This record gives sequence, structure tokens and C-alpha cells, in this order.
Amino acid sequence: MQKVKIYCITINNDHYDKIKKLDLIPVGLGKNIINSEFITDKDGTNIHSKNLYYGEYTFHYWLWKNKLEKLDNEWIGFCQYRKFWGIQKNPLINDNLEDFKKNLLFEIPVEFQNYDSIIGEPLYVNKFRLSKFIKKNFKKMVLNPTLLFNKEKRTIKFHFDMMHGEGNLDRAIKLLESNEQKDFTDYVNTEVCFNPHNMFICKSKKTLLNYYQSVFPWLERSEKIFGFNLEGYGLQRIYGFLAERYMSYWFKKYTKYMTLPIIVKDISELD
Repeated sequence: MQKVKIYCITINNDHYDKIKKLDLIPVGLGKNIINSEFITDKDGTNIHSKNLYYGEYTFHYWLWKNKLEKLDNEWIGFCQYRKFWGIQKNPLINDNLEDFKKNLLFEIPVEFQNYDSIIGEPLYVNKFRLSKFIKKNFKKMVLNPTLLFNKEKRTIKFHFDMMHGEGNLDRAIKLLESNEQKDFTDYVNTEVCFNPHNMFICKSKKTLLNYYQSVFPWLERSEKIFGFNLEGYGLQRIYGFLAERYMSYWFKKYTKYMTLPIIVKDISELD
């Protein structure tokens, strides 16, 4: 088995020691990070000022521009302070840091060696409670009653329209490179699940570089539409939400991928 280098991203300054104890690489983003031991997105070529809108992608941008070429050609992955790579579904989790660590991925299984990437197990948006969509946009659900009874109609695009603004995904897709527009449009209009949380693991830095060279120019062009005068969780981080859907599509299209469980557990709750 091969080791995997995993960056763990947090916005909490108190998480440094816990992340280190989990044998992950601590990355601190946002205004609350003052511990100089963290890797941050603030030095070199960066878009640190956009963190409120881009989320973890300000770190990905920093890694792309300042560090990627210097990394060894090895498995590289990313997790978050409340979402981690698991080695099995539904693990028994308690609040002990050392016990929790036993559930996490640190080495790539032999059977994964012939794959290019690992992404999280799919999140099915058509399995969300119907009341959630009705509460968000009652008018749309009433005017299109098939959405009430036909789960296959509740696609990635439907979910994005409901949660992050009607038509915003379509507007952004028009700014993609021409060779991606049709395929991504088909993807969001037909698929009812995506691989969530902007979490992925790459076998090589070349794969990571190719992804960055595709997603960041698109997000930058999208700034001309959405800008930064954004309010509310669903809109304020729209660049991160766009990237999340695109990430799922891109890794499926361009890599031979496997999926692994994502364990949801806030590191703040671990002793």
C-alpha cells in the first residue's frame, strides 16, 4: 500500500494540534487563523481575499500557484475539519481522538492502485425530503407538479436552482470552455447525484494540475456574472458550490475513479 498526503482544511485556530494528531496536514483559512504553524492561503500568489466566497478553493488556488510543482508525484488528497475520508461505511464513532483515527484513510489500498482518483460516495439530491424543496421554492413545485412525484426530475440542476438561485448554474455553464459546455449541461440535467464536499484524492500532481487548469479560469469568468456582493449561505459561497458540481463531473469524465465513504464528524467534538 502507498501513503497518501492529505491536507485537512479548517477555519478554527484551535484545531492545529488535533489535525496533527490525526496525521493530517493542517491548513488554516479565514480571519480566525493566527497560528503561524498552519499552512495558509495568504503568501505568494493567492486569492486569499476571496475566501468568504470561494471557501476551500482559495487554498487550492494557492497550492496550484505556489506549491504543486514542488510536490512529489504521490497520492494527494483533501479533507475538512468536519468531513474525513473513511475506510468503511457507518463506522462506530466516539469522541476519542485516537479511536476516531482508526476509521480514517492513510494508505491507498492495493486494489486502488490502478485508479487515478478517489472521490466521495455520491449524494443523491432526489432523496432529500420533499418539504425542503417546497419550503425553498413553493411556487416552482406547484407550477411543475411532476417534481412532487417523479424523483428523476429532481436533478443536480433542479437542486442547484432551488438552493443557489434559479438559472445561476446555466449562466455559469455558458462561460465554460466550449468542449465542456455540452457534457456538463447533460450531466447536471440528467444526474440525480454528485460526489460532495469538494473532496478528492489524486494519484498524481498532473491530474491535480489538469483539474485546476480547468476549474479556476471558469470560476474567474463567473465572477463577472455573480461578483462578490452576495448574501445568504446559498449565494455567498456560490463559487464553491459551482466547483463542487464541476469537480464531480470532471473527475468522472477525465479519470478512472473509485469512491470512498466520507465520515462527518466535527473535530471540535474530539478529545
